[in-house]
Amino acid sequence: MKRLLIIGMTTIMMACESQKVEDFHFDEMTYSTSETVFKLFAPSEARCIVVVGEDSVIMEKTDIPVEEGAIWTATVKGDLQGSTYQFVVDGQASPGVFAKAVTVNGQKGVILDLRNTDPEGWADDAAFRKSVLEGRNYQDWIVYEMHHRDFSVAKPGAEYPGKFLALTEPWAIDHLTELGINAVHILPSYDYGSVDETRIDSCPQYNWGYDPVNYNVPEGSYSTDPFTPELRIREFKQMVQALHKAGIAVVLDVVYNHTYDIDHSNFQRTFPDYYYRKTADGQYSNGSGCGNETASEKPMMRQFMIESVKYWINEYHIDGFRFDLMGIHDIETMKAIRAAVNDIDPSIFIYGEGWSAGSCAVPAEQLAMKANMRQMMGIAAFCDDMRDALRGPFSDDTKGAFLAGIPGMEESLKAGIAGMVEHPQVDYAQVNYSQEPYAKEPTQMIAYVSCHDDMCLTDRLKCSIPALAPKTENAQPSTSYSQLIKLDLLAQTAVFTSQGVPFMLCGEELLRTKQGVHNSFESPDSINQIDWGNKEHFPQVFDYYKRLIALRRHHPAFRLGKADLVRQHLEFLSGEDCLVAFRLKDNAGGDEWKNIIVILNANSTPRKVSIPEGEYTIVCANGRIDEQGLGQVKGNSVTAEQQSALILHD
Repeated sequence: MKRLLIIGMTTIMMACESQKVEDFHFDEMTYSTSETVFKLFAPSEARCIVVVGEDSVIMEKTDIPVEEGAIWTATVKGDLQGSTYQFVVDGQASPGVFAKAVTVNGQKGVILDLRNTDPEGWADDAAFRKSVLEGRNYQDWIVYEMHHRDFSVAKPGAEYPGKFLALTEPWAIDHLTELGINAVHILPSYDYGSVDETRIDSCPQYNWGYDPVNYNVPEGSYSTDPFTPELRIREFKQMVQALHKAGIAVVLDVVYNHTYDIDHSNFQRTFPDYYYRKTADGQYSNGSGCGNETASEKPMMRQFMIESVKYWINEYHIDGFRFDLMGIHDIETMKAIRAAVNDIDPSIFIYGEGWSAGSCAVPAEQLAMKANMRQMMGIAAFCDDMRDALRGPFSDDTKGAFLAGIPGMEESLKAGIAGMVEHPQVDYAQVNYSQEPYAKEPTQMIAYVSCHDDMCLTDRLKCSIPALAPKTENAQPSTSYSQLIKLDLLAQTAVFTSQGVPFMLCGEELLRTKQGVHNSFESPDSINQIDWGNKEHFPQVFDYYKRLIALRRHHPAFRLGKADLVRQHLEFLSGEDCLVAFRLKDNAGGDEWKNIIVILNANSTPRKVSIPEGEYTIVCANGRIDEQGLGQVKGNSVTAEQQSALILHD
């Protein structure tokens, strides 16, 4: 039997003129051993109750002025550690919008002393984290995107398959450090709605997690026990701690642009319609393609996003953020987030998708679209120009481009290699999507050819290049993988020698396949899981990726970081059909190699390329990389083999 109590209510009096939205903090539950204070942003005329365990406590409206609503508060005396709570606003129950611990499936908030969730040595993680980020500029990041289940659920001998703790296991850390990446981008890892945490072990379920419920609590299905609220928090921290000790930064994929649905969302249940945009005719705007879009331009939604990002940094030691459909958010909010993060640590990296999935209820010129990136310094956007120049358009899996030997995308590839900055040798009138440079600095561009949200690279190559397609169901490609591997390695060479920030999908180093599924967001493990046997089946692929990443890390010429330096040192040598060649000249970036020449030949035949007269050492050719040298060449021309990269230096 629930009891209705009116106890420990506190009214906070503040002068209207001194209170600003940014002064309000979404600490909806503040715990101490003597009392717990509850606070909620809700409509001014609402009836607000907080249910603590079995007791209902009436909340009181404060005199704190906030935009379009009110702050409600209640204080409950005693040590409530471990108790559950829910806010009830005009009969609608939720754990609030900023719960930090929840019960299974996120239905109720849980009162915890978060210091009790810290793993052993967590206080020391600050030093490890500092060593990870210290001296690292944005151009130095090498990002590896992964989904928890993809990465570990099929790994033989994994102790925690599909869980946060898999990334604490030696095999996982060893693989990542051997590959050479220095940041993992984990797909949404907050509490999301499409997986039933009560059945995850008896009935395995899969989803990418782009259906947010509780934005500030780790997802329970990735913990070893979703029924124990503190465990998901502790295990997430253990994961971060292990990666930091290995020198690897952690990027969190955040999805503030929409919620799982509207009617059941915590936003809607605490303050109906405040957090969402509507069209002129009163319908919910759907720029996300998921039925709704949030209103980042509203002061309290903006404040929520800022505080959420800061909370993940301060409580979980997160090093970077990837904003899903960043083009739905307004420019001013993204700039405010960057400023707030700078106050903590300016080396924390922020990037996102510079587009939306549909039209938004805010003019495009006010949104964080790719075309507006020059207004948002310190924030990067994915470069679909380069991606689609290499493998073909997102809209049609069967169409190829540069890698398929189809001419016309050379200028788009050159723009990507230059980091999408202004360059005298790039004609943006010929670039596929961006008709002008969208990046002021090359660190505002994410260079990639594949990510979770599309076919993986090998599947796209098979689908768009008839010679690579299996002739019958379950048959192997007719080329016995040799041509497939050549094009795969060529694609990634373009990515990792570009001046943007390189990004790769987990498993591409193992010639990953998702059996041709384009949108595998709810496909089973059998489609999404990594086949770890490929590390033995295709050792040349992993070796090439490893050496390619090392080449970039060892040579600052590939990551100049400044547009002026790119224009000064990057010179394109050729732009003939399906071939792009460029030189990084004059000890670019202080590199020990005076001049580096990169030739990307996607043609089905060798191509002779004119180069400055000199004596050169070949370090990449025919699918092999060796920085010590693969041979010598002398003269003013060189031949690049078909469907491969050639890299040499003098």
